[in-house]
Amino acid sequence: MNSFPQPLTTAEEQYYLQKYTEGDLEAKHILIERNLRLVAHIIKKYQTTEEDAEDFLSIGTIGLIKAVVTFDPEKSVRLGTYAARCIENEILMYFRSRKKTSKEVSLYEPIGTDREGNEIQLFDIIETDTDDAHQNAVLKQDVRLLYSKVESALSPRERLVLKMRYGLYNEEEYTQREIAKRLGISRSYVSRIEKSAIEKLRAFF
Repeated sequence: MNSFPQPLTTAEEQYYLQKYTEGDLEAKHILIERNLRLVAHIIKKYQTTEEDAEDFLSIGTIGLIKAVVTFDPEKSVRLGTYAARCIENEILMYFRSRKKTSKEVSLYEPIGTDREGNEIQLFDIIETDTDDAHQNAVLKQDVRLLYSKVESALSPRERLVLKMRYGLYNEEEYTQREIAKRLGISRSYVSRIEKSAIEKLRAFF
């Protein structure tokens, strides 16, 4: 715990949240780094070995990143309170996934959230009924097909935008505004690329 940076004061937190909403990515990194102590505190409730601690720290940090990206400063709650829930949710989701067959891909696992806090799942792209066991087996194949088509059916720019937008392949997810800034294009153009990519993928299902 001593190796982690000190938490932000209320005033510092408000300052960096404001900077982040204005598009300052450095402020985002500071908000993440200065809340790592919270991750370390929460994972103590779940870890049983030192090996677990390392895994849970990585998993909890993903939850923290999602919290920073989706946090609404207008709500009367501290970032730490909101982040604690996101961190615990990420760890509990990991426990659920561990019960599944190794390397199994689930359509129900979130692949990211947008700035408004809306959870994005793979079945948002593959629109079909998932009730019976046979259909679930078919859908697992569809997920593998989906990832293969991301690589083969999309243009390089569509592929890049989709990976960044939805955090595919366990990468960090970004808002349309962040992607636009990184790629040097307009936010509306990012939106058009994203919609075009999703329509291409839906054609295969």
